Amino acid sequence: MDDKLTFLMSYVQSGSVFAPLIFITFHLLRQFLFIPVIVVCISGGILFGAAFGTIYSLIGLTLANMIFYFVIGKFPKMQEKLFRLKNKLFGNRKLNSRQIAVLRLIPFIHYYLLSLCLLESNKGLKNYFYLTFLTNIPVAFVYTVFGHYIADFSPTLIIIILLSLTLLLYLLREKQTVVPWKEFFQSHDK
Repeated sequence: MDDKLTFLMSYVQSGSVFAPLIFITFHLLRQFLFIPVIVVCISGGILFGAAFGTIYSLIGLTLANMIFYFVIGKFPKMQEKLFRLKNKLFGNRKLNSRQIAVLRLIPFIHYYLLSLCLLESNKGLKNYFYLTFLTNIPVAFVYTVFGHYIADFSPTLIIIILLSLTLLLYLLREKQTVVPWKEFFQSHDK
């Protein structure tokens, strides 16, 4: 397997015309190979540079989400499993697209769980694709441009970054006021 991966990397680095297509196809196949999004985005930055790596990663991630949109309905057990995981992690709340964009930056949160959250909150193919594209921009940009530096970060800096992302997630939440049933309908006869 290592020989094939090394051959593929050297072929792509040699400047082949098909290199971007191979890279985008690799984005589509990565979930079957259990390779995290971050790893593919980092390799896009190494192979193509920041600008083209980000563009190719964005195209690959958006196409992968398009496939997810059409395939998830065909696997109700998988969809149910993802919904249970979503309810376990986030409760019954619906996440907005800004929160999902931030959560995509956190490496250990399931990528397609967040796609399911987008699908749940946006009932429409066109809107889903548009928001998918927008929420993929930060992850494609950050991990393509800065991804290869993350390995050199100290554990303290990584914790600071994760805490900052958590704070940002909290600040971007949708504010809701919940009034208990009894309080709303309590009698004014006292």
